[in-house]
Amino acid sequence: MLRRLALCAFSLLAAVPAAAETVVIHAGRLITDASRPAAGPSTITVTDGRISAVAAGHQPAPAGARLIDMRGRTVLPGLIDTHVHLSGDPDDAFWQEAVSTAEDAVVAGAKNALITARAGFTTVRDLGSPPQVGFALRRGTASGAIPGPRIVSSGPAISIVGGHGDVSGFRPDVVAVLGANNTCTGPEECARRVREFSRAGADLIKITATGGVLSQQARGLGQHFTDDEMAAIVRTARGLGLKVAAHAHGARGIEAAARAGVDSIEHGTFGDAAAIAAMKRNNVAMVPTLMAFTGIRERLGKGTYTPQVEVKVRQTLAEVGKAARAARAAGVPVIFGTDAAVFEHGRNAEEIGLMVTLVGMTPAEALASATIGAARLLGIDSEVGRIAPGYSADLIAVAGNPLRDARALEQVDWVMARGRVID
Repeated sequence: MLRRLALCAFSLLAAVPAAAETVVIHAGRLITDASRPAAGPSTITVTDGRISAVAAGHQPAPAGARLIDMRGRTVLPGLIDTHVHLSGDPDDAFWQEAVSTAEDAVVAGAKNALITARAGFTTVRDLGSPPQVGFALRRGTASGAIPGPRIVSSGPAISIVGGHGDVSGFRPDVVAVLGANNTCTGPEECARRVREFSRAGADLIKITATGGVLSQQARGLGQHFTDDEMAAIVRTARGLGLKVAAHAHGARGIEAAARAGVDSIEHGTFGDAAAIAAMKRNNVAMVPTLMAFTGIRERLGKGTYTPQVEVKVRQTLAEVGKAARAARAAGVPVIFGTDAAVFEHGRNAEEIGLMVTLVGMTPAEALASATIGAARLLGIDSEVGRIAPGYSADLIAVAGNPLRDARALEQVDWVMARGRVID
């Protein structure tokens, strides 16, 4: 009888919903949307990880709520980096992929996820990681097992055989072992690869539409996939509800990817008038990854890169920012993304200053590109990118006013991601 009573009591307790956790944040200044002026003293209420109310003034916290005092700070939406590689670090030698394991990559990714979140980035798009690594990190940060940002992950990039994104720089038998089954030739095989990546758990598809700077292949930066192959990739991804990001440096590869209908051009270094016009016609955004070239410049001539990589590096450095400036002038959306891993994780916010000095944005425009603009590109602008009731509680606090000072975001004092404070 006692056992039955105990089980009954336990069942009744289990049926009672847990009390909602309420957190109240007092802000000295509040930016709810980067396209609007900042508000003065304000109160944000967070209930179970979501914003439940935003009010003017410093309202009293209800009984049982946790109060966070940011009255001396500007509170704004968490930042979004649309191009990172969490499982990589800038001084990793190319040959390490022959000895490092997927487990090593997860450890590095967990480390970098925390560093990235502490820097104020509460959402990232991971555009290239070993098979399943990005997905494991995505699940870990979603559950709270790993402190870090929301992760949107492509898994490995889809590449041509022997091109940027394929394994190169090793003897043939090593290449065969290290291959990630991410290459394809011809429209039919490329469509199949998209379906396989979708089945594996990809949130989007990344392709390498042109050669790349840091890969060991010495084939330049021109177009890699054929027009028909890119069209098949985009068509198949669309049918599966997936967006497509295209790594592209050379102008004709940019133009071809834009004609195929990709959602974003990553880097876009040598984009010319025809390439930018194709982007504009097809509603394609540019993610210029300016900080990548900062990281590259800091390592040039120091033995970090092989000779074939240094040749490609020297082709790009004088062009940094030019295509992005022209794209902005043409009305192409220019979206915040850094290529973190080419430089040290945690320096992501330095991109804001480069978007101002190299691309010609105002600080407010650059902030918008890293919040609501980035959220729109990722297709999650009803979830993140602004502070409003119903949105995820992704919030940060800084000392200055980032609507006026591009460098104010380089020192973040407090971060909340999905309602969890990041220590």
